[in-house]
Amino acid sequence: MLILGIESSCDETAAAVVRDGREILSSVISSQIDIHRNWGGVVPEIASSEHLRQIDPIVKKAVADARISINEIDAIAVTQGPGLVGSLLVGVCYAKSLAYVLSKPLVGVNHIEGHVYSVNFENPAVEFPALALIVSGGHTNIFHIPEEGKYRVVSRTRDDAAGEAFDKVAKMLGLGYPGGPIIEKIAQQGDAKKINFPQAKISDGRPDLSFSGLKTAVARYLRENEIEPMPNAGEPSQEICDIAASFQAAVVKALVGRMERLAGELEPRTLIVAGGVACNLALRERAEELGRKVGIPTYFPSKHLATDNAAMIAAAGHAHFVNGERATLSMTADITLRLQNLENEDDQLRAKRVKYRL
Repeated sequence: MLILGIESSCDETAAAVVRDGREILSSVISSQIDIHRNWGGVVPEIASSEHLRQIDPIVKKAVADARISINEIDAIAVTQGPGLVGSLLVGVCYAKSLAYVLSKPLVGVNHIEGHVYSVNFENPAVEFPALALIVSGGHTNIFHIPEEGKYRVVSRTRDDAAGEAFDKVAKMLGLGYPGGPIIEKIAQQGDAKKINFPQAKISDGRPDLSFSGLKTAVARYLRENEIEPMPNAGEPSQEICDIAASFQAAVVKALVGRMERLAGELEPRTLIVAGGVACNLALRERAEELGRKVGIPTYFPSKHLATDNAAMIAAAGHAHFVNGERATLSMTADITLRLQNLENEDDQLRAKRVKYRL
């Protein structure tokens, strides 16, 4: 079964052809990083305009690289949300038009679920129940997955996503955008034990995450020690390298610490770490150590599948398609789309409290 995947949730325009949810026949990605770098982050209007320019040639190249005819695909899977609304609309409208012209079934995919499926291609089959950390510039959540297609959020960030915190701290240090790869690179020259940045304490006892206090701690350290941001095109000082290493260590400790607590409570058979921040080697090493400690495998996507791509959307779309799920041509982008179809009692009570306050 051949699924054409289309992804345009943020600043990558991507298309891929995947067979049976596990074999990538083609994967084409056009990144906008160089375009947005001058702005220090993604500019939504520019992103959607670039998607419009790129999507048709990207899809055509994915089909050509797969060495198939466009009519040979069995279905089209597209990211429906969450993401930037303008970017999502480009992919959704293109996919709906293609589905209509070709008379092919259409499947809407949650972008975060795509990241869960990104481990399908280079790892053994996931054994359930699984525990999945999805960590990127826009999302930081841990999901309990008792069986394929069933998700319960068991940890979430209360403020910034981890990748967003990397970007903001990199900006404080004068390192540029995107922050994750730059901080990881210079952290290799730093002492991760030099500065003991604090870990957030969640007052209600839930295993949630928070990175706003960590960002504030970095800003305070810079101010109190009169450390200036790195000049453009300059070499980072040892102080900057130590700050980067210590900040990275604090983020990794928080992420893996929450996974360890939840693994002890929920007893999963597989750990999954995916999303753009899953490229970080320090996070991979600590997560692998956790897997060995609790005696279960830890699955990661390779680096080119950790960042946004359409192969993962096709894989997730395949799972929905074989379950008989179809989207109509009235489907539209949904920036609030959630990946949680299993509610626990705490979530229900919290929802009631929020509703009451409103």
